[in-house]
Amino acid sequence: MTTSQSRAGTKGVPRAHREQQILAAATVEFGRRGYEGASMAAIAQQVGVTKTLLHQYFGAKQDLYLACLTPIGERLLSAMRAAMADGAGAPDAPLSVLRAVFTTLDGAREGWFVLYDTTLPTDSEAARAAGRHRAAIDRLAASGSADVLRAADPAGPADPLDADALKYAWRGLVTALVHWWIRHPDQSPDAMAERCVRLFAAAGTVFGRP
Repeated sequence: MTTSQSRAGTKGVPRAHREQQILAAATVEFGRRGYEGASMAAIAQQVGVTKTLLHQYFGAKQDLYLACLTPIGERLLSAMRAAMADGAGAPDAPLSVLRAVFTTLDGAREGWFVLYDTTLPTDSEAARAAGRHRAAIDRLAASGSADVLRAADPAGPADPLDADALKYAWRGLVTALVHWWIRHPDQSPDAMAERCVRLFAAAGTVFGRP
C-alpha cells in the first residue's frame, strides 16, 4: 500500500518529482566529476534533501549511478536505431544519427559522460552495465561506419580496418562535440546538427583535396 509519506516525498514535493530532481542532479555530478569524484553529499545538497534520504530513495552510490545510466543508455540506443532505420542508404544518415544523439541528450548533456565514465571501479556492476551499453552503441556505430564507406566506395575499402577506425573516430567526435555543447548551453539540438553540417562540409573541402 502506498503511504502518504511515499506519495508526498519531502517538503510537500511528490516523491516521483523528487526522484527526477535527484537523477538530474546526479547525472550532472557523475558526468562532470566521474564516478570516483562524484559526491553523494553534493547531490543531496544540490536537490535540497539529506544524504540519508538520498540513500533511502536510491540506495548506495553505485545504485544511483545505475539509475542515471540505464535510461540514458536505452534512450540513446533507441534514438540511434530509429535514425539509422529512417535514414538507411541516405547520404545524410550520419548527420541524422548525430541529430538524434543531440536531441536525446538535450536537458541531460552530461549523460554522455555518465555512459563513457573512465573512473568506474573495475569489475563492478556499474562498469559492466556501462560496458554493455557502450558495446551496443559501438555495434551501431560500426554498422553505420560500414554503410558510409560502402557509399563512398561501392567496391569496398582497401583496408577492412577502415570501418573500425571510423567507428572510434565517430565516438571521439561525439565526445568532443558534447564537451563543446555543454559549454554553450544556448545551443539547441537543431543548431548543433546544423553546425555539424557546416563543419563536415568544410572538412570535406579540406580533406577531400587530392
